[in-house]
Order: sequence, then C-alpha cells, then structure tokens
Amino acid sequence: MTDTALFSTLRRITTATITTVLLKKGIRRTWMKGPKMLREGQARIAGRAFTLRFVPAREDLATPASWSSPRSTRAAIEDMPEGCIAVIDAMGITDAGVFGDILAQRMAVRKVAGLVTDGAMRDVAGVLETGLPVWCAGAAAPASVASLTFVGWQEPVGCGGCAIFPGDMIVADGDGAVVIPAALVEEVAKLGAEQEELEAWLMEEVKGGRALPGLYPPNEENLARYHARKKK
Repeated sequence: MTDTALFSTLRRITTATITTVLLKKGIRRTWMKGPKMLREGQARIAGRAFTLRFVPAREDLATPASWSSPRSTRAAIEDMPEGCIAVIDAMGITDAGVFGDILAQRMAVRKVAGLVTDGAMRDVAGVLETGLPVWCAGAAAPASVASLTFVGWQEPVGCGGCAIFPGDMIVADGDGAVVIPAALVEEVAKLGAEQEELEAWLMEEVKGGRALPGLYPPNEENLARYHARKKK
C-alpha cells in the first residue's frame, strides 16, 4: 500500500483504536504523554515521523547565535519532506518554546503535515494563524535556548515516553498522538479499519438497547450476526 493510501486510511482511524490494535500485538508504549492539540477541533493527521532532538541547555551552546548554525532547527526544517510530521523530543521541558510562529510558517509553506512535541510552543497566536497542525504540552514565552540545546534530526528520539524512529507512522487526534512502528503500519491500518467498522456496528447495537455482556467484546453469536449483516 502506498503512503498516500496509508495516510488516507489512518486519518479515518482513531488513536484509541490504534492503541488497542497495537496492544493486542504486545506493544504498549504508543501514546505520547504530554502532546495535546493546540487548536480545538483540529482534524486527525497522519504522516511519517521526522524526528528532532533537544538536550538540556548548556550555556556555551544554547545561544541565539546557534540559530545560524548548520546544525539548527532552521536547517532541520529545510530537510523536512512534504507530508511528514515533525516529532520533537524536548524531554518534557515546557518552560521554553521549541518552535514559534516563523518556524511554523516555514513548515506550513513546505507542506509539513504537522508537529508533535512533549515540549511547549511559543508565539501561540501566530502559530495558530499559520494553520500548521500542532500537538504540544503547553505554551511558553522564552525561546528554546533558555532551557534547551538543539542537537540533531532524523535519529531515534523519545517523545512523551515513546521511542520514535524516523519513518515510523504518527497519528494524532483529540485523544493525543500515537506512534505506529514502521514495520507494522500496513497491518495496523488494515486491522484498525476493520475494528472501526465493527465498532460502528456495536455502537448501533448499544443504541438499540442491547446489553454489553457478549456484545462488547462480541462473542461468537454476535460476531456471526455482524458478519451476516456485512454480507447483505
């Protein structure tokens, strides 16, 4: 399945369903603690992870002059491919903003699908105006160098307690952001779409007055009813 088809499928699957599918495969650390949608009502996004990593601030490195370095957040943004989701490891530090409105605007122009971080954003009003979908852990006025040192991109990172590798799939919605290991993306998309269809039927059954035992999760009798309905 192409990435375009995968993105289209995953944008129809809730993060709650994705975490359940992955849980059944023994993978528990998939939901990032901290990131929440910056704009209420933001549509669900899906895209490949483009990772960025910060470490604690060190005074000789975390300076405004570092923003002009070849190893800077500015340079990283120029490497971001269209449709990716930037995943920023800020170690959960929220007293400085990892990105602000000008960087967010450049990402929007480059058609980056979104930004997810366990850190904070600054210039929030301006960031919202760019239209870039953002999931973050808060807002902070100080620039990143007040508390963080940027060290690189496109390497394994930790974000909100999850290990994120470049190329993993990220899906984010009102329940937060989740990571799907790259090797499991197609299977999760298939199983997730099937689970969403089943749960839509279960919801109609509950609305119709059916009790939960034997229905959710469905026993053999109810599964047979579900499959019989699908054949009609």
